[in-house]
Amino acid sequence: MKTTTFGLSALVVLIVGAFAFTTFDGGTISGKITPVDGATEVWAVSGMDTLKAPVTDGAFSVQSAKAGTYTVIIDAKDPYKDATLKDVKVEDGKTTDLGEIKLD
Repeated sequence: MKTTTFGLSALVVLIVGAFAFTTFDGGTISGKITPVDGATEVWAVSGMDTLKAPVTDGAFSVQSAKAGTYTVIIDAKDPYKDATLKDVKVEDGKTTDLGEIKLD
């Protein structure tokens, strides 16, 4: 009985240990804003998930996005208008590059 209990305990420890080293990478949404000083941050929304990232020197990178379809909103500074991109697809472990986004 002690051997069986020890064996099961060891198996549980191995399984828990294997999951401890598994990380959630998700995907990334990146792009560049023109003009470079035209926006402050970017929002990525998918269902109940909302992620945001700062715009630095016109570039942004939204990290750890779960696989799925997002609406990306560029929060523009005056006098520019916010920009919205719909149906942005994200895959785990990959970067979705939106390229250059020109603000009006």
